Amino acid sequence: MHAQVKAFSPAPPNAQLLSTLEQQFESDYQNTLAALPSRYKKEFQAIYDQRRDNIKSKFDKKEIYTATGARQYLDKLLQEIIKTNPLLQNRKIYCYFSRSGVPNASYIGEGIILFNMGLFTQLENESQAAFVLCHELAHYYLQHSENSIARYVNTMNGKDMQQELRKIKSSEYGKREQVEKLVQGITFNSRRHSRDHESQADSMGLVFLQNTRFSPNGALTVLALLDTVDTDTMNTSARLQQMFNASAYPFRKKWIAKRETLLGGQIQPEKDQQMADSLKTHPDCRQRIKLLEKTVSASPQTALNIISKATFDSLRHAFKYEVVNYAFENDHYSLSLYYAISLLQEYPDDPFLVTHTGKVLNSCYEAQKAHILGKLIDLPSPGFSDSYNALLRMLQNLGLDEFPAISFYYLEAYQSKLSTYTAFTRELDKSRQFIQ
Repeated sequence: MHAQVKAFSPAPPNAQLLSTLEQQFESDYQNTLAALPSRYKKEFQAIYDQRRDNIKSKFDKKEIYTATGARQYLDKLLQEIIKTNPLLQNRKIYCYFSRSGVPNASYIGEGIILFNMGLFTQLENESQAAFVLCHELAHYYLQHSENSIARYVNTMNGKDMQQELRKIKSSEYGKREQVEKLVQGITFNSRRHSRDHESQADSMGLVFLQNTRFSPNGALTVLALLDTVDTDTMNTSARLQQMFNASAYPFRKKWIAKRETLLGGQIQPEKDQQMADSLKTHPDCRQRIKLLEKTVSASPQTALNIISKATFDSLRHAFKYEVVNYAFENDHYSLSLYYAISLLQEYPDDPFLVTHTGKVLNSCYEAQKAHILGKLIDLPSPGFSDSYNALLRMLQNLGLDEFPAISFYYLEAYQSKLSTYTAFTRELDKSRQFIQ
């Protein structure tokens, strides 16, 4: 008699709660619109509508994590900061965990802060988490997003700018290039803060953090962590060969071979150092650390963990799995598979991860058969790490029948261990049917 397999089970989204939270956001958004300046109101509303659409998508895609324990813990972290910072009191502030695996956090408008699971899993203590929140609260308090919108709208509608735009409109050639050159440096992106804003948010965020019981040193250590958080050291090609090399279905080198162009050259994404820096989720971290070091060194060093280190560690562990599941739920098959393969290095033979690997491969087969796989997997790109591009090459190179075959022979090796795990047997049976 085999013992029941213990496997991770993702927390299901609470649709009713998401609906309630979205209604609250919509109400706040209408109040924001009502308070917009009358001058250029149409132009202001157009940008605020873009921001609204971005926020709404977080609810529609069920990116907001609704598990009760996690929400209560994050609220305790937030309240620990607010209660000792009068500047933040009596304000509408909403903080949610995002199910995204991207190592980031963001203030997205309307008092909403998202703390991505992909960042939380990288942290070492609650003081680091507290500084992340303080940094985003600083963006909110300093109204960086709103000020950027106002500056952009007022500049674009100013007399001099309108005069230049009329000149370009009356010219015969190169209108697009002239407009791009004119607005260079003042273009607005509602989802990104400028590098100047980041330093300001660090400084204000440190003030907020110093007023709490958390250690100010969390500011420096989390910035140091963010400086390397995009570094990906997995040897994906070796991992794929190790995982998918069954004796009855050996690994084939052609699966990870680089495609050749018509003239014989290899298709290989190129990136230079300048591009690599611009693509970092968190640029300039070393400079940002230097700006804070003196203040932090003069501050008393208090406790690293205040709320519950046990809950912090438990959530970090669970979130590693949740991002795997969410990427798949969000129809991002290649990223979900990559997360699973990466995590299997840390937790070899994990029932959920093994099963999920087969599930993604089976789903790729079904999608390719329906001619929609291209919508569900990324193409190799200079913007991706070399290790992720290695997986993307394999997904590009596989033929229709190879997806379920790889899945079947990979899963079959775990049959004796996981035969009582229903999700596993379902995927194994599915892949077996696909290859018959």
